[in-house]
Amino acid sequence: MKKLTKIGKISIPVVILCLATLWVLPMWQIDLRAPQYPGGLTMKIWINNVTGDVDIINGLNHYIGMKTIHKQDFKEFVYLPITMLSFMALGVIVFLLGKKIFYYIWTGIFVVIGLFSFYDFWKWEYDYGHNLDPKAPIQVPGMAYQPPLLGYKKMLNFEALSQPDLGGWFYMAAGVILVAVCVLEIKKSKATR
Repeated sequence: MKKLTKIGKISIPVVILCLATLWVLPMWQIDLRAPQYPGGLTMKIWINNVTGDVDIINGLNHYIGMKTIHKQDFKEFVYLPITMLSFMALGVIVFLLGKKIFYYIWTGIFVVIGLFSFYDFWKWEYDYGHNLDPKAPIQVPGMAYQPPLLGYKKMLNFEALSQPDLGGWFYMAAGVILVAVCVLEIKKSKATR
């Protein structure tokens, strides 16, 4: 039983399609609300870009000394698409080989990429919210403005909500499918012994 089951084989193109959505759907969304912006401000993070009310957010962040956000400042927008394309190409190879061990390795690689991506995003947010310009017009001693990695946070008069966007949900679905199929493949192997 070293060969992938039918479910295992079918899951590979499904996972690849889930990841392909990253080029047409945003991965993450950060929403900001404040009394002076009742309609809110939104920043959407894509696999290779950042869009939304970025110029307004940059203008506001200037007052508290935060760095401005520009696409060209993110090396992630270069290496994340390459990493995902490589992972998807590896999936095609796993499909052609059809062996469980390669599927397990492929899943392990995805878990490492996912954990590293979350850590990298958290590290960027930490730097963005803590390394402030000491000459900023508004300074609140001891205050940091790190947005939440996931969830809600209040910072001065702004409320921030950080959550996956549609592409991010597809990305997470790919991970759930990979892990679930690994569990099924392992159970099937044990049952046939």
